[in-house]
Amino acid sequence: MNMRDMFEAEGNWLFRRRSFLPLLLTPLLVVAFQKYSYPLGSHSCDLLWEMICLTVSGTGFCIRALTSGFVPGKTSGRTTRKGQQAELLNTEGMYSIMRHPLYAGNFFVGLGFALFFFLWWAALAYVVAFWLYYERIIFAEEEFLRKQHGDSFDAWAARTPAFLPAVSRWQTPELRFSVRTFLKREYRTFFLIFMVFTALEILSDVRVERKVIVDLFWGIGFVISSLIWIVLRILHKRTHVLNAIGR
Repeated sequence: MNMRDMFEAEGNWLFRRRSFLPLLLTPLLVVAFQKYSYPLGSHSCDLLWEMICLTVSGTGFCIRALTSGFVPGKTSGRTTRKGQQAELLNTEGMYSIMRHPLYAGNFFVGLGFALFFFLWWAALAYVVAFWLYYERIIFAEEEFLRKQHGDSFDAWAARTPAFLPAVSRWQTPELRFSVRTFLKREYRTFFLIFMVFTALEILSDVRVERKVIVDLFWGIGFVISSLIWIVLRILHKRTHVLNAIGR
């Protein structure tokens, strides 16, 4: 098997197993918690640092929101079960300034989690793991798009960077932002952010204080995000309320 075919096969293999592969980072989390202490030894500084980390993850969520809310139907995308799907090539909105805005959003969401520990090597390990993981996935995805769209893909890829946004190349989408599509696609991400941060907060306080402490902000955030997840999950799976025409 040549290198191109091998990279494509590995990328597809990694994508199909994306649900549980992050669990391989569990040993790293265990070590990080063993080294964990409040930033500057202060619980107040710890809360401030958590807000900074949340802002980083929130940036990733906003990138995903701007991508999902404008995306039209039948454009490039794929699911774990159905595989690659791309009747049309999306080159507008976020896709006009970077080729992989959803993955860029994922990077910042995860980076916020990695920064939580206030350990430089934990953040570096995350960046390296993300790069190694998504390099293959992106290669496989772009190979599919190249085969599907040929010269159109090559022209778009030549002028559009993979991750670093070329803001000056922004092209306003023809379709308006769809709140329904945004909610349908991103309610899981919103819940994931608060679920992970709440879990990290509780575990970190147990590590330092030797007792369970649930800060008011994270407690309220987790409850609200959970309710939002439940409501939108029901609407998504049992109704057509979140379906938008042309999306």
